[in-house]
Amino acid sequence: MSLDALQAWLAMGGDARYVWPAWALALAVLAGCALHARRERRRVLDALRRPARRGGMEDKRDAHDPA
Repeated sequence: MSLDALQAWLAMGGDARYVWPAWALALAVLAGCALHARRERRRVLDALRRPARRGGMEDKRDAHDPA
């Protein structure tokens, strides 16, 4: 692929000023969604671990165990 062919492809037939910002916006939205999902997963896992650290579930189970 020559440099002229690459430049022509990047120019997108004169529509590059619309195409490349659209791609950039789409990638930014996808990256934002991935970051949000990662943060939310950490928050949920931390919330689930908190009672286990305090011994909350084991204490409640032992208190209601008739044996």
